[in-house]
Amino acid sequence: MKKTSFYRWVNEKWRMRLFLFWKLPAAWFMGMYVVQCDAHMARVALPYRWRSQNPFRSTYFAAQCAAAELSTGLLGLAELQEMPPVSMLVTAVRAEFYKKADRTLVFECKQGEEIAQVIHQAVTTGAAQEIVMESSGYLPDGTLAARVWIHWSFKRKSKNV
Repeated sequence: MKKTSFYRWVNEKWRMRLFLFWKLPAAWFMGMYVVQCDAHMARVALPYRWRSQNPFRSTYFAAQCAAAELSTGLLGLAELQEMPPVSMLVTAVRAEFYKKADRTLVFECKQGEEIAQVIHQAVTTGAAQEIVMESSGYLPDGTLAARVWIHWSFKRKSKNV
């Protein structure tokens, strides 16, 4: 698929919901959806519902990390379009939570250009490349509620596999 087609596809809510249902059912169950995805940034919404909350009436930390991972992973998936096969793996996650998340959160990652460089380097050198991507979760009033760092590793797959 071409990158432009990928962005169009990801930004169509019904198509993305089908993808989540098929490939990431937990994200689908929690009601996550893509607000915006382009070459520069990705924004993913995590509604505050009973499906994503903890017993303390706030959004469960794992749901927040999942939305952050999706916002960073979409940028990587977009860059992998029209590329030779590349493995994509989360190697670590670190998170900080600043405010009680009791409303819909929007996680935003603005590292599209950086991940493109890392993936191109992985493809050209054949060596594993790592990048730490930051996704910030905002409440509807713009208050920063959480910050999550996802460590991604990219490596071109060998032709024998």
